[in-house]
Amino acid sequence: MARYREAVCRLCRREGQKLFLKGQRCLADKCAIEKRNFPPGEHGKARRPKPIGYGVQLREKQKVRRLYQILEDQFRNYFEKAASRKGVTGETLLMMLEQRLDNVVYRLGLASSRAEARQLVRHGHIDVSGRKVSIPSFQVVPGQTIAVRERSRNLQSIQKALDLAGNRGVPPWLAFDRENLKAQVVSVPKREDVSFPIQEQMIVELYSK
Repeated sequence: MARYREAVCRLCRREGQKLFLKGQRCLADKCAIEKRNFPPGEHGKARRPKPIGYGVQLREKQKVRRLYQILEDQFRNYFEKAASRKGVTGETLLMMLEQRLDNVVYRLGLASSRAEARQLVRHGHIDVSGRKVSIPSFQVVPGQTIAVRERSRNLQSIQKALDLAGNRGVPPWLAFDRENLKAQVVSVPKREDVSFPIQEQMIVELYSK
């Protein structure tokens, strides 16, 4: 399976903001944004013109794609599916990304980053409505339950992530039973449930050209 294998901190530096790709490190002084808040590369410190038009749209698309850690072709497929559905395309796109199983695991605080959440899913540590699901892109729907499998509940990485996520909170469309490591999908996520600063209309304009 194709995936990004380079240093992820340079992605945050390129977008000029924290994308929280490395869990606890992003909250520490070692965070690349805290130490070197300028684009990576030989000319990173050079003053660059502020992007306009296409440049703004491209940066917004790259930011969202990197935030959810999705490759280009897969992201475009999400956009095409969102465009074919009723409703506002940009909002539908974000809701589809939010409903990915790896994102749900991260949002519940069971992993300190989406990459770690993807690994938990891939390694078969997560059940959906009583059945093991090992596909990170699996779309959860209201009424389903997401739970850590019995044999995986004592994993140190999960306990550590839960401690780290104490102040992050769980979105209202998920009901989480922390003691039993089980959650219920209460409803479809709404636009206001995505607190990260995203201008999804820019992505729609980019792909609509």
